[in-house]
Amino acid sequence: MMEQDILNQAHTAFNNKNFEKAEELYTHYINSCEKLARECDASELAVALNNRGQIKYFRVDFKEAVEDYTLAIKAKNEFEVPYYNRGLIHYRLGFFEDAETDFKRVLALNPNFEDAKQSLQQTIMDRQEKMNRGY
Repeated sequence: MMEQDILNQAHTAFNNKNFEKAEELYTHYINSCEKLARECDASELAVALNNRGQIKYFRVDFKEAVEDYTLAIKAKNEFEVPYYNRGLIHYRLGFFEDAETDFKRVLALNPNFEDAKQSLQQTIMDRQEKMNRGY
């Protein structure tokens, strides 16, 4: 099966919320890019990594999700979505400075990303609250 077909099937499974199958297909695609040392399209690889990260996020495997988001950013550093997703995890874990950095990067890439604007404002407020409480 061609890698593009695998990627398309992964997207279909992801969109149908068949996350187990999607994760398996994304992993196959990602591994084939690495194993065959073939040139995968950076945008497609970044989306595959980001979506696999989303699946891990849904499972509350935050550490693994952050790893996939970071790999997605490495694959295509002007892709704002994995920065946003990684920022959400940093925020949820209370790593407000890291979250703020990620949300600011999103807005540098896409100033109209409304969810990132709101998340950045909330992160700044919560970080200040944490500092006011002395921890």
